[in-house]
Parts: sequence; structure tokens; C-alpha cells
Amino acid sequence: MTVINACRVASLAAVFLASACAVQDESVPETEPTRTLSPLHAELDPVNGGRFVDGEGREVMLSGINLKSLGEYWHYDPEIAAVFPHDETDADRFADIGWNAVRLVITWSTVEPVPGEYDEAYLDSIEQAIHLSESRGIYTIIDLHQDAWGPTLAAREDENCPEGTTAAFGWDGAPGWATLHKDLPRCVPVHPLLGEREFSPAVMQAFLSFWKDEEGPGGVGIQTRFHSMLSHLAQRFSGFDAVLGYDVMNEPNAWRSELLALVNPDGETDDQEEYLSRFYQRALHAIRDGERKAGSPSRLMLFEPSPDWAQWPGAARPRFEHDGQVVYSPHIYQGGIVDQPLQEADFIRARAEAAEYGGVPILSGEWGTSPARAIDPEDDYFLRHQAYQDKYRVSATQWAWRTACGDPHLAHSPLTGVDLGIWGFFDVECPSNRTVGFRDWFADLVRRPLLRAAPGRIGSIHWDYKNARFSASGSNAAAGQELELFLHRAVDAGDFSLSGLKNAKLKQDIGPGQVWTATATAPDWSLQVALEQGR
Repeated sequence: MTVINACRVASLAAVFLASACAVQDESVPETEPTRTLSPLHAELDPVNGGRFVDGEGREVMLSGINLKSLGEYWHYDPEIAAVFPHDETDADRFADIGWNAVRLVITWSTVEPVPGEYDEAYLDSIEQAIHLSESRGIYTIIDLHQDAWGPTLAAREDENCPEGTTAAFGWDGAPGWATLHKDLPRCVPVHPLLGEREFSPAVMQAFLSFWKDEEGPGGVGIQTRFHSMLSHLAQRFSGFDAVLGYDVMNEPNAWRSELLALVNPDGETDDQEEYLSRFYQRALHAIRDGERKAGSPSRLMLFEPSPDWAQWPGAARPRFEHDGQVVYSPHIYQGGIVDQPLQEADFIRARAEAAEYGGVPILSGEWGTSPARAIDPEDDYFLRHQAYQDKYRVSATQWAWRTACGDPHLAHSPLTGVDLGIWGFFDVECPSNRTVGFRDWFADLVRRPLLRAAPGRIGSIHWDYKNARFSASGSNAAAGQELELFLHRAVDAGDFSLSGLKNAKLKQDIGPGQVWTATATAPDWSLQVALEQGR
């Protein structure tokens, strides 16, 4: 069982830069901030729902994809890569689909491979990824990703797992030096799916040690180290308007205490919600501290409930004091990878919970399921999920762009006999990791009209997929504000019906699609556009 070398950035981002580790310094390399995209901020509204607003006062909707190319994953086979690099072609395809957001997976283990030392070459590769997206009008969410704590908690070769359990995989996230697991078993309950990866005693203990900020190398608490790292990231990247913000921990292990007690009756559970609350409070302070040091504006902090949110209404949710520039980010996987069916109520619930934080915006950092379902004409999961996103003005980034054969999600299949399929937009031949085709049929399913920026406040968005008709409305527009609409098929100006708007104009051709603009002439506005089916 091999763990990727934390400094082997070339295998993670070969398209960008060679890797090297650099000792932390108080100074951060000077980089000219970019101004191609208008910076976004949160506008709170507990009644109508929070929203993203740009520098022109327009409401912005975000739709996009998760990108794993810079993540560090455990290798079940050192000869099989766990990620693919991404390049200009990938970025062009993002734009062709119409996406304007990328959730960029990065990992603590590669940012800080040695306590107190940050890999500046790796941070350079993040910067290059930001530029690659920005040049196509795409915002970046910097996602501190983890699954099952980190890559070093795979079962040892001599692990003796009790009956009813099996040897655990390693995953991604924290470096080995921050993994305080107290030598507990690295075994997980036997089950055909992956949900139990969080429930090895070693993983649960590593999280508990983190929540309690237990001392690590140098006598410094490991959560304190994390927040110092987060502050460094904010100091480095908050000067870029193309950086939407920071998702500070993917799916934090703050499961309900009664569930933790069920799978680990002899372990400590304590108050997971309290731990999560303190974590986010410190994370927000760390980000703002880094921004102050850099003299940069405040970017958004995305915060998640515990990963059982899609399964139980009682999932742990944080309570912390914030400055309004935060985003509620549950993963709306109902109907996808959890048993619960996808329902409109899931989006209503997310809106209600966001209101409890003062009416912050919502961005679902992950949603989706196996692309194999998209082949079934009777399965409308993807269409319904996107329709609810529009109706409730929930921004979202789909999981995931591309899956490599060595990814633990996929590697689970040959070891358990459960075929999870290859998620993403590519057909990949395993174990060679040879890409054998792009799934145009899948891209066509998620390619749709996207109201990217709207004058004033959006009132409604509706895409009639069967009849190829798109409509939207809004209010509180200022005269002269510009609406921006991505259409996945070509239209003519005569296909538009406008009220409170004028001058529908083609701004840009993007692959098979187009970007159109119109100018607000009245506070209340509406538009309809007829697209030719199959064009």
C-alpha cells in the first residue's frame, strides 16, 4: 500500500509546473491580481433567499463542475494514476457546456507536506488553474477536500480486521503528520457501498483529535496548524477576483453522536455540532486574517453541514458568528448516491436552513450520480435536479469532471465486486487509464440555458426542456444594467420576447452555444426565448 509523496506535484499537475517544497515565509510571492471577472459577494435575505451579487449589483447564478486534477489520493496500486491533469481542452469544454464555476479540489497534504512548510510550487499550480478557468469567464472555488480524513489511513498489510469488517482504503485530505489516530483499527463495516469509509475507528479518532485540537508536531494543535494553512491560502489567493471563495472542508466528519456511538461503542463521540461550530468560527477568522495581511478584499467562505445531511434531517449543522460573506453549501445528493428520492422538499429545506444563518446564498458543492443513469430515458434525475436548482436559485457544482482508474472511488470496484461505474464525462479504459472517448451524450444532458447575471433580483427561472422554451423574470433592476444569458443552442434576436429589457444582442459564440445580453429599461423585467429543438 503506497501513499503518494506529498511533494510529487508533477503527477498531480503535470500540465502546469514541476514541484518543489518551500519553507514557509511571512512574505507571500507577489502576483498581479486579475480583474477579468467581477468579484462576487453575498447579499443576505432571510425571506426571499440570499444571492450572489457582482460589482454591478446584478444577481449571479453559478453552475459548474468539480475538478480533481490537483487532489492527492491514496494509491491502491502505485502504477495506476489516481487523477488526470487538466488542460486548455478541458477548460474549453467547461465553457462549451456553459459552466461559470469550478470547484477545484486541493488537499492539505499537498499544501503543507511538512508542518509549517507550504509547497509554493503546488500553490503556483493552483494559481495556474485559476487563470485557466478565469480566461473563459469561470470562477474558482478553492475546495480543501477530504474523504475519510487522509491518504495514510489505509489498513496495514498485517491488519487483523474483526468479523463483519474489512480492511479500509486510504483516501485523501490530511497529511500523515496531522493524523492522530492512536493506533486504532483501520477496518470498516462490510457494506456494498462506500458510506462506511468514515467509520473506521482510526478515521473517527483522527477526526476527534482534530476537533479537540490535540497537539501534533512541535507541540502545536493540529487544527491550529490547519487554520494557519488556511490563512496562508487566503493571503495568497484572495487578491484574485476570479476566486469566489474557500470551501474550508469537504464533508466534515461530524456525524450524529448516536450514529458514531453505534459503530464505535467504546469510542468518544462528544458534541459533533459544537466541534463543527468552533471549527468554522476559527476558519472564518483565519481567512479574514490572511486577507488583512495581503490587503485583499474579503472572499466568501463556504461551509457545509455534516455529510449525513442528505440522509437525516438531524444532521449536525454549525452555529457560528459570521460577517455575512459566507455561503451555505450542503451536498444535495438525494436521489443520486443516497437512498432518499430527489424531492422539491430537499431544496426547500436547504433554503430554510440558509435562512437560519441570516439568509445566506446556497451553493451545493456536489450533486450527481452515475452517468449510466442518463442513458435511461425514463430516468429524469439530472433534468429534475437542474430544474429545482433554477426554481430555488441554488447554485451548484456537479461531481465530477473526470475519474481515473486509480481513484479510490473506482478502485473500490475490483476489490469488492461492486461496479460503481466511471463517473464523469469521459470513457476511460482501466487499468491503463486510457481515455477512449468524451461522453457528448452526457454533456448534452447537463448543457442548458443559464441565466448567468440578471439586473436587480431574479424572480423566476424556467427551462421547458420538452418544448425548448426558456423564460425568466426579475425585479428591482436599475436602468442600464445588463442581463447575461448562456444558451446551449444558437438563436436569432427575433427568437426573444422582452419586457423591461431592450437590445437582445449576441455577445459571444461558445462552441455550439451562445452568450446573449439585454439591457434593463424598467425595474420589473421578463424574457422568453424559443430555441429550435435539436439544433
